[in-house]
Amino acid sequence: MSASVPRLVVAAPSSGSGKTTVATGLMAAFAARGLAVSPHKVGPDYIDPGYHALATGRVGRNLDAYLCGPELVGPLFLHGARGCDIAVVEGVMGLYDGAAGEGELASTAHVAKLLGAPVVLVVDASSQSRSVAALVHGFASWDPEVRVGGVILNKVASDRHEELLREALEQAGVPVLGVLRRAAQVATPSRHLGLVPVAERQEAAVEAVAAMAAQVLDGCDLEALEALARAAGAVPGGSAPWTPASPTHHPTRPDEADQQRAPVVAVAGGAAFTFSYAEHTELLAAAGAEVVTFDPLRDEELPEGTAGLVIGGGFPEVYAAELSANQPLRKAVAELAASGAPVAAECAGLLYLCRELDGLPMCGVLDASARMTERLTLGYRDAVAVDDSVLAAAGTRMRGHEFHRTVVEPGSGAQPAWGVRNPRPRLEGFVQRGVHASYLHTHWASEPGVARRFVERCRTS
Repeated sequence: MSASVPRLVVAAPSSGSGKTTVATGLMAAFAARGLAVSPHKVGPDYIDPGYHALATGRVGRNLDAYLCGPELVGPLFLHGARGCDIAVVEGVMGLYDGAAGEGELASTAHVAKLLGAPVVLVVDASSQSRSVAALVHGFASWDPEVRVGGVILNKVASDRHEELLREALEQAGVPVLGVLRRAAQVATPSRHLGLVPVAERQEAAVEAVAAMAAQVLDGCDLEALEALARAAGAVPGGSAPWTPASPTHHPTRPDEADQQRAPVVAVAGGAAFTFSYAEHTELLAAAGAEVVTFDPLRDEELPEGTAGLVIGGGFPEVYAAELSANQPLRKAVAELAASGAPVAAECAGLLYLCRELDGLPMCGVLDASARMTERLTLGYRDAVAVDDSVLAAAGTRMRGHEFHRTVVEPGSGAQPAWGVRNPRPRLEGFVQRGVHASYLHTHWASEPGVARRFVERCRTS
């Protein structure tokens, strides 16, 4: 594909300015014009990409320079944007906010530079008028390598307010590409870890995305925004699209088909387990697995022939009663783990494998209990595999992200999954026969050997 796909990065001075509303609305508005839109999100966020997928009809993908490394941002972007007319990238936090203590690493500005993409700055103008010019000037001039191509003013109160804002911004030299009035209908509900995922409010989410699109169509100059995106040029560095296929992987020859039938890897989905990166299932399939999704809230059996199980993140604490009530599936998961089959569990998956969650019986694979707390654990982590497991050989280094308001006691087993360096050195997670369970969310594209190792263990266990 061409490395010059038109693209925009939607950023803001801070969280809460309206990035998700503008980015999602812009994706939907471009799609309504007949464009194939590639949706992306900076950082490890799993929830916003669900709304992006509703807006575009394509899988929402993440661009995380910490989890995957800066060198993979361009290739992963081009992989996701394959066959698209335009790409919209939603930023994270404030434009220049990155991984703690790591300078610009993984910030929206860093990703924009890696992509060579112009930035559209969304400014919450609800409590300012002339000061907006100083704010925009500061963000546009802070890093000369970041091109702020325009501003969208959000939460503008009136025509007079808009007039004052436009007058002030004329002095900043940054064009106004949109003005959005306050609109309650575009609001999306939140709870302890952010927005409520699309899978939990399908009809309401569709309505919210439609309202975002209508607001953007009414208040933004789509022609100017599309022209800005088309002026982006080639992605720097001559990046080629990322591919899930290993350069050393060879398709099975016909005479080997009976000996190497694709092992079934069951992947938890549904409303309780919505956190996953699209690249994980692509890597599993490229490694030779048959990937089958199931819903632990509804399905009483694992998919037929399950040889391995992947349980990602989500909100099991919200659905603890329903998950506990599905005793047949809990028993099936426990039996699969007891057989030594590969089981990879991240965060929500870790809770599901515990003996109990908030006093309710879970799968009992791990001799540990989990409970909700008031404390938010959040941040990037550097980790090293302590023991050999179905995911990694001892000594394998990976980067991860923690995001939860629960605690598991004990925090690690006799064989921990990871030694974590930051914010303090500690052992974390569980390696137990074929089980690898941990709070860390990881992005397997950074270490493709993870998926290949897992699938091979599915074949041989």
